[in-house]
Amino acid sequence: MSKQTVEFAGEAVGALVPDNGQLRFVAVKYSVWSLDGRVFATPDEARKAIAALHVLQRRAPVFRAGGLPSAGPETAAASELS
Repeated sequence: MSKQTVEFAGEAVGALVPDNGQLRFVAVKYSVWSLDGRVFATPDEARKAIAALHVLQRRAPVFRAGGLPSAGPETAAASELS
């Protein structure tokens, strides 16, 4: 086994480094930081985890319940809220 670069959507997001017969993921992009240090059996297993993480991130809310959006025409001025 040798060190491998891992790409997602055409961008390098990390590397797989051999570690006791398995592969340790080293994140280089914030979008996959939660996988940093995780050990995988195969490169394909790591790629599936990265893809699943990106799907979850796309489903995250744009803003939290009770908050106002920070930009766009629907944003009310502070004077309009009182």
